[in-house]
Amino acid sequence: MASTKKLQERVVLRTTAWILAEFVILFLLLALIARRAAATSTSLGTLALVCEAWFAFVWALGMNCKWSPVRFDTRPDNLLPDELPALDMFVTTADPLLEPPVITVNTVLSLLALDYPDVGKLACYVSDDGCSPVTCYALREAAKFAALWVPFCKRHGVGVRAPFMYFSSAPPEDGTDAGTVGREFLESWAFMKSEYEKLVTRIENADEGSILRDAEFADFIDAERRNHPTIIKTRVSDVMTNAPIMLNVDCDMFVNNPQAPQKFYGALKDDPFGNQLEVAFKKLGYGVAGIQGFFYAGTGCFHRRKVVYGMPPPDTVKHERTGSPSYKELQIKFGSSKELIESSRNLISRGDVLSLDISSRVQVAKQVGACNSGTCWGQEIGWVYGSMTEDILTGQRIHATGWRSALMDTNPPAFMGCAPTGGPASLTQYKRWATGLLEILISWNSPILGSIFGRLQLRQCLAYMFIYVWPVRAPFELCYALMGPFCLLTNQSFLPKASDEGFRIPLALFLTYNIYNLMEYKECGLSARTWWNNHRMQRITSASAWILAFLTVLLKTMGLSETVFEVTHKESSTSDGGASPDDADQGLFTFDSSPVFIPVTTLSILNIVAIAVGAWRVVVGTARGAPNGPGIGEFACCVWMVLCFWPFVRGLVSSGRYGIPWSVKVKASLIVSVFVHFCTRN
Repeated sequence: MASTKKLQERVVLRTTAWILAEFVILFLLLALIARRAAATSTSLGTLALVCEAWFAFVWALGMNCKWSPVRFDTRPDNLLPDELPALDMFVTTADPLLEPPVITVNTVLSLLALDYPDVGKLACYVSDDGCSPVTCYALREAAKFAALWVPFCKRHGVGVRAPFMYFSSAPPEDGTDAGTVGREFLESWAFMKSEYEKLVTRIENADEGSILRDAEFADFIDAERRNHPTIIKTRVSDVMTNAPIMLNVDCDMFVNNPQAPQKFYGALKDDPFGNQLEVAFKKLGYGVAGIQGFFYAGTGCFHRRKVVYGMPPPDTVKHERTGSPSYKELQIKFGSSKELIESSRNLISRGDVLSLDISSRVQVAKQVGACNSGTCWGQEIGWVYGSMTEDILTGQRIHATGWRSALMDTNPPAFMGCAPTGGPASLTQYKRWATGLLEILISWNSPILGSIFGRLQLRQCLAYMFIYVWPVRAPFELCYALMGPFCLLTNQSFLPKASDEGFRIPLALFLTYNIYNLMEYKECGLSARTWWNNHRMQRITSASAWILAFLTVLLKTMGLSETVFEVTHKESSTSDGGASPDDADQGLFTFDSSPVFIPVTTLSILNIVAIAVGAWRVVVGTARGAPNGPGIGEFACCVWMVLCFWPFVRGLVSSGRYGIPWSVKVKASLIVSVFVHFCTRN
């Protein structure tokens, strides 16, 4: 008998004070624009007007995201055990060097050990786009370890079921774990820790050449990363278990609370690289959840399979004939595989799962896993192709069909993942995201078209626009950041003088915005240092990762280059789950010779030079009785930029991995020289 109790409750959150504060900031932006438009008579003023108008537009988009926040309170205890559906779990990985197999193994083990009443309803699939025999070997070894690990977790009520995290601390001092008492537990704990360390050693010492000599891995011989046969069956579960519910997670995650935005384990204090996104999830996430639902962020997400198949919500289907779709209709959508068509028709029409012998479907799965050209895969069905952020694009396609999504923020968090540490990994991640978002914005997948021709709500369209314009913000913010140094070098001004009444507007805007932003962090339980770290990383990311993403997509659009998917480096923990010996200074910014560091290094040097030149002119002008230097506003802009770019200023005088390489410093210095020459040629 089905449960009649509520499984979730949609709670509307009241944020009247925050909305009023946002309108105050918008009013100040409009006042600045109006005054600028009335007084502008130079090209510099016109450029400032364009940038400030853009800032107001972006702020309005952000306000739309936050207007109607909601929270979903779940009631899993109201669900009867026999009501839990079958679940297909997907883990994705792409590079065994940047995503070490031991990380993937921990993710898989945490999924296999889920506390699910009927484990026969669970199936786990791993997709390795890197086609690595080492990863496959690691998974084979993990399957052996799982035979010990899963019973241990169930027998002792283990909560966190990723071994590396579980063994990162000593067993409870009183010898208990979820009620298990005594020497038996301690002996079992020590045995499992020893077996896990042996597993890690085998994986880390695995040699690809030796592995390929094993006949079991013969399929990997001569396989190319970008063009290889289907060896590991992921995303072909349609002809194997075909569960009505799908869960996908990245390889660097683990199930923390077997019951969801992603939270991070081993997170650095005060978020020095601005990539833990706590405020973004709580403020933007809850706000967008009140429109048509939060964005699909690629991991920790449950999908109904029929939604991924492109089926519309029941209330949007009009004049639809009853019964199953015809064989011809399914063949056009899914391809020629009879097994896939049979499985899909069964799920779409009846919603249940076929009972199959999985081993008998392996060859069929390989066939289905091959390229399905001429079908709707990658467009109307499955994960949508055409962007480096296919997750966001897939979620948008689902929303445009008419579906809503729900944001689950459980306590404790449902899933835990790792955030990049260091400058290169953090900025590489932001560059990849920004590149994919801009690809969507300027393509036929634009949310504007989804709102006009689909069922994407207008406010949801604007919410998507708010994140899609990330890289478009870069050129405007870069231009505005250059105005301060330009004015100090050319003895001009783009802001009102302190003695001018108009100076109150930018001053009030600066103070109000930063206080508002700081209060957001404080409300989320975060420190002022976390706010400052995220603020400076916003400036650094915009002037580096976003501007390069903008140029990358621009060159691609012009047919001069192609975008390349860059995998973010994942930090591998030690066998006991602890940090590696080199992690003492994880909060410090690290550098390499990547072009992503050149723009911010250039801006850092330029602002220092501009402050020195401007200060000298003020001193000389005052001494001669003719102070012609710019106002305090231009000096404040340059000083603020130096503070925001302080990790780069420190990197200019540091060495090793914490110092900016000479190749980057030389290129940045040349650009600064050209800019200074341009400013002082007259």
